[in-house]
Amino acid sequence: MESDIKSSSLFERIGGLEAVDAAVEIFYAKVLADEEIAHFFRWLDMSSQIKKQKAFLAFAFGAPTAYTGRSMREAHAHLVKYGLNDKHFDAVMNHLLSTLREMKVGEGLIKEVERIAGGSRKDVLGK
Repeated sequence: MESDIKSSSLFERIGGLEAVDAAVEIFYAKVLADEEIAHFFRWLDMSSQIKKQKAFLAFAFGAPTAYTGRSMREAHAHLVKYGLNDKHFDAVMNHLLSTLREMKVGEGLIKEVERIAGGSRKDVLGK
C-alpha cells in the first residue's frame, strides 16, 4: 500500500477532479470576500477564471492533462503593475490552504499543495 501512495499523483491522492472542482469553488468564494485582494478580480469573468483555475490546479497536481493557459508570469504581469505583492500572494495562499483544511484534506497533502503553489511566487510576482 505504501508504494501505491507514493506512486499516485497529488491530484489522485487529493481526490481527483471532484476535489479540485470543489476546492476552487470554495477558494474563490473566500478570495472574493477578502477586501485585501478581491479588487484584483473585479474585472474578470469569474466563470472563465474558475474554469482556468480548475484546469491549472489539476495539471499542477499531476492530473493526466495538458495545461494550455498562459504562464504564471504572463497571466499576472498586469496585476503586478497594479500593486500585486507578497502580502497579496500570502493572502491567496492562506485561502487555498484554509479551503483544503475545511475540506478535511490531510496535512501531508496540504504541505505538498503549499510547496507547489508557493513555488509559483516568483513567477506570479514577476521577480
